[in-house]
Amino acid sequence: MRALVVETYGGQAGMRTAETPDPQVGDDDVLVKIHAAGVNPLDLRIRNGDFKAFLPYRLPLVLGNDLAGTVVRVGPSVTRFAVGDEVYARPDKDRIGTFAELIAVHQDDLAPKPATLTMAEAASLPLVALTAWQALVERAHVQPGQKVLIHAGAGGLGSIAVQLAKALGAHVATTVSTAKVDLARGLGADIVVDYRTQDFEEVLDDYDVVLDSLGGETLTKSLRVLKPGGTAISVAGPPDPAFARELGANPFLRLAMTALSFTTRREAKRRGVTYSFLFMKASGDQLRELTPLIDAGKIRPVVDRVFPFDETLQAMEYVEKGRAKAGKVVVTMM
Repeated sequence: MRALVVETYGGQAGMRTAETPDPQVGDDDVLVKIHAAGVNPLDLRIRNGDFKAFLPYRLPLVLGNDLAGTVVRVGPSVTRFAVGDEVYARPDKDRIGTFAELIAVHQDDLAPKPATLTMAEAASLPLVALTAWQALVERAHVQPGQKVLIHAGAGGLGSIAVQLAKALGAHVATTVSTAKVDLARGLGADIVVDYRTQDFEEVLDDYDVVLDSLGGETLTKSLRVLKPGGTAISVAGPPDPAFARELGANPFLRLAMTALSFTTRREAKRRGVTYSFLFMKASGDQLRELTPLIDAGKIRPVVDRVFPFDETLQAMEYVEKGRAKAGKVVVTMM
């Protein structure tokens, strides 16, 4: 099969399109013919080797973390899917590889594709929708009437998180650039802060939850807009000890993660709030819970641009250089 392969960590020069063996299909696996794959900043970070300390992939590696496609074969223990089913998924972190014609996915990580979406639209959702769900529902337990701040509300994660928070009944604020203010309002945000002309810390206060995808100074300031007992969840901030334990990291890595997040955790504790690092997990069951919201129109994908598979490297460069105006970039195989 054709696939985009990382041969050496670093930049685009370490990648090429190659013919690779078809995936092996285990007893609980579903073989999917990929129609479309989402492009994520995570793909760039994996390509660069940013996570090799705790995601020790063996090179060459097929890249890609989102998919939508059609089932072409099922393992003997598979009970949830049949040949011909249209599906979408974020494969497990140890079994990525959606920039390819085929992939084998464990049946527990797969879900039926939302009926109202095209393959390209469906492929844009799994990683960001699962991240939003695990942050807002599973970890923060957002309740109706709570105040939630979503940073970068026009981006891939932010655009879905804003809609999910509204579906949960929250009062939602978000930060965007001037050109994306109307889009953020259209997604349902109650307060839209234009970060080019406003400082969100001066505009917002007394929030229950912040979802941060930017890290750095944005995360530090986010701690200051939370009410006592509030929670800041970051996908871009420093990994914390809880993540190290969840990962089963070795003592050296646990110590490193504890040190990296010490300042942030100390500041959070001083303010009577909580800091939490999130590295999302694959879950077909959670995608099934999201699907009714998608088919009801309460969550709609925001797709910036679709590239053909032969231009996957260009699609990654497009994301890396920040050219996307809003939402996700998708690669189509068909």
